[in-house]
Amino acid sequence: MKQEARINLKLPSLNDYIRACRSNKYLGAALKKGIEAQIMPYIIHLKRAEGPVEIEFHWVEATRRRDLDNVAFAKKFILDALVKYGKLADDNRKCVTAFRDYFDIGDSTYVEIKMEEIDGGTQDVRKDNNRQ
Repeated sequence: MKQEARINLKLPSLNDYIRACRSNKYLGAALKKGIEAQIMPYIIHLKRAEGPVEIEFHWVEATRRRDLDNVAFAKKFILDALVKYGKLADDNRKCVTAFRDYFDIGDSTYVEIKMEEIDGGTQDVRKDNNRQ
């Protein structure tokens, strides 16, 4: 099953989160909690994924100011919101097996997510590498 959501928010970058964490020991947690609450209305329509999923993130920024890695860091907030609001059982390797990130410039800043359940997931690479 493939599901989609568009989150019409400019989510905090890694730099924003680091700045919050360094300014006050509680501010980082408060920022994360607030962002998860803001994401909720955009994902509430999604059905709970029962099996492992792969997630595609299409990041659209209104400007080129933010580095791509700082923008994509916001997937942490999205994944935690998906777990918090019951759309994923967890965001560990058994439940989320792959990410893909795409970036564009547009008239506004938002992120589209496509979450697809897959059959059986992928094996942990570390287990395969340890076999001789």
